[in-house]
Amino acid sequence: MASDLNVKESKAERTVVVAGLPAGHFDDLLLTTLVKIHFQDINEGGVVEDVIYPTRTKGVAYVTFKEKKVAENVIRKEKHCLAEKVGHIQLIVSHLSEKVFSSVNAILDLSIFQSQVFLENLVRDLKRKHPTLCFSSLEDNGRISVQGSFQAIKKLKESLLLKACSLLEKNRAFPSEREKWNRQGPRRSPQGSGNSLETPRRPVPESPRSGEIVVLDTDVFQYLKKGNFYESMLKKYHVLCQERVDGEITTICIRNALVGSQRNHEKLVKEFIEKYSHALHFELRKDSFVLEGKEKREKRNIRWACEQLSSKYLDVLIKFYETHVDIIGPSSDVYAFKKEVMKLIRETVR
Repeated sequence: MASDLNVKESKAERTVVVAGLPAGHFDDLLLTTLVKIHFQDINEGGVVEDVIYPTRTKGVAYVTFKEKKVAENVIRKEKHCLAEKVGHIQLIVSHLSEKVFSSVNAILDLSIFQSQVFLENLVRDLKRKHPTLCFSSLEDNGRISVQGSFQAIKKLKESLLLKACSLLEKNRAFPSEREKWNRQGPRRSPQGSGNSLETPRRPVPESPRSGEIVVLDTDVFQYLKKGNFYESMLKKYHVLCQERVDGEITTICIRNALVGSQRNHEKLVKEFIEKYSHALHFELRKDSFVLEGKEKREKRNIRWACEQLSSKYLDVLIKFYETHVDIIGPSSDVYAFKKEVMKLIRETVR
């Protein structure tokens, strides 16, 4: 077991991620060959053991060298320009395990603030406070798409939760004239039949004081749930988790399952989840097999090969979709899994 682990680690250490390839402009085989030639011929380069291209991420290839020191030299080199044949394209080279989930998308529903603030002003304020995030246009239904680093989006969601709680406390301390009137009795609609009541105000989100809130990357959270750690921890501390998935961001509300349970149990579980997910965030890599546009037989072969190897790669999470298959796990395992799937498919087709 120890020797197997060392082999995997050494392979990850010998592999680099190459971004910036002119995808779609040149033949994939040509780009693969040029990448291999480039890294073998450059100063302090060396023998290239393997090149994986194309990958799910557009313009990105994985290059594995025969020696770890070559990979390190390549990463340290400031500039990498591909061959003149493709126009001296500048490449970005990084270590395989570096910044795996560096960018995510999230859809925020700001309509819950509709009765409290002007949403346009709220969005303007969010853009000012979170300048590293990219916001889409605000939709009529109050939804807005946000893109940026996971940590930045996490801070954004946490600030919105605090704002919701602040508004809730303000409403409790200083009820508006409308609320006072509503408590005296239901108002009748001036155009109604006498049975129609005024539409109630949209409630502000429940205060996190009734539990602890954790914001996680969805892929990291699903991987966290893959093992027994998550469920066993909830049982041990007698807590329940309410999960809400918004695209690539998952928000979890942790509450005590038993009346009279210790309040610090919620905090302990939150700390455990945050600590574990933080470690996974930097350890995991996600790759995919694209199914869209492929023939039915090819799709079946990919799915079959993934299912066949799933019991061998217990540390890899496989998620099947109509358009693709996601592979999430330690970088060395994901690399080896994808390579073995391709090998199994080639052997089956022969």
